[in-house]
This record gives sequence, structure tokens and C-alpha cells, in this order.
Amino acid sequence: MKTLNLVYIALFAALMAALGVAPLFMVPLIGVPITAQSMGVMLAGGVLGSKRGALSMTLFLTMVAIGLPLLPGGRGGFVVFAGPSAGFLVSWILGAYMTGWLLENSRWHPFLCCLFGGIVCVYAIGIPWVAFSASISLWNAFAGSLVFLIGDTLKALIATSIIVTVKRYKLVSPA
Repeated sequence: MKTLNLVYIALFAALMAALGVAPLFMVPLIGVPITAQSMGVMLAGGVLGSKRGALSMTLFLTMVAIGLPLLPGGRGGFVVFAGPSAGFLVSWILGAYMTGWLLENSRWHPFLCCLFGGIVCVYAIGIPWVAFSASISLWNAFAGSLVFLIGDTLKALIATSIIVTVKRYKLVSPA
């Protein structure tokens, strides 16, 4: 791998850590926090592309698993992968990959790529895990997750504007 690719991957893993510093608000019904990190998933895939974006999320989650307190509230360690938000965490790899893949291989508008990769893919894995881990119905987990939808859509708009700007000015070299 080129050194520049490693730098980009590490940079976006660091960006995810920085986005985790944002104020933490826990959604009571499902036990999952509202953070700015979901925007980092879209940015990683949209700016770095599918492979590097997924690798940056993998690096970030590896750092969390070994105990670095990079999640909101200073959470970290393997135990977070057994809690209600574990499905969302693991889905970040697929979300970044799909956002990047759609931008690379489709004619979809970048906003739609962010919505699909950063929201649909993430929710498709996160919501069933919440239902399982919290012993609630899939419908209740879905209903509880709706509180995230407006914020995640706004994050997709912000991510889209950043992605379009980075691509326009070629601020990141292609993979």
C-alpha cells in the first residue's frame, strides 16, 4: 500500500475519534447514542473511496476494540461490541464501503449515495442488533431508531457538500 493511502486511512480513523467528542445524548428506549460519527462513515467512503473508507472504519473499530476510549462518553474496549450499539458500530465498515462504491460505480447523486451507504446500510445492521441485544421487537427497535433519521439526513447533507468540494478541487488523490 502506498504511504499516502495509509495516511488517508489513519486520518479518517482520527476524524472518527474527533467526531466522537461531540456531545453525547443517549436515546433511552434503545440505548444507542446520538453522535456525529455517522457523518464520518459517509465522509470516509465518499472522500477516500470504498476500499480506503472501509479500511479507515476497520482501523477505528480496531482501536476501539483494544480499549482506546474513542466512542462518545469515553467508551472503548471489546465490551462495546456486546452492547446495543454494536450493530451500528460494525455496520460502519459496510456503510463507508457502500457510500464509496456507489460514488465510484453509479450515477447516483452524492446525497443519495450518502443516504444509502451511511443510513440504509447502517440501519439495516444496527436496528436488528438493537432488537436482539435489548430483547425488544424489531418494530420497537425500528421505531426507537427513527429519532436518528432527521439528524442523520442532515449529516448526509453536510457530508455531501464536503465530498463534492473535495472531489471538485481534487483535494484527495484517487486510490
